[in-house]
Amino acid sequence: MNLKVKEKYKATFKKELDRFTDKLEKYVSTDNGDWSVKGFIDVYKNIYTISSDTKIVSKILEIHIFPQILRFAEQIGYKILLTEHQNYYPDLTFINKENEEVNLLWI
Repeated sequence: MNLKVKEKYKATFKKELDRFTDKLEKYVSTDNGDWSVKGFIDVYKNIYTISSDTKIVSKILEIHIFPQILRFAEQIGYKILLTEHQNYYPDLTFINKENEEVNLLWI
């Protein structure tokens, strides 16, 4: 695939991704900017607030937004390839359904 065509795909993807992230912000936070997820609940209905530990926050965000990411990919004509191993880069690869030579990485 020539560079000009690939750059066109990338530009279109970035435009759609920018739109998606605007919507995603509204999905994960309230109107006043608070997180929509506040903690964990166990089977005994004990509630645990989220700490600021980045591993916990990132995992919660990953679980919370993953269905949105799948929906986004479908809407713009991409499929998602997940990494085969934990801690491998990239976590997600977006592959264009019409032209599988177009694949875009997401951390």
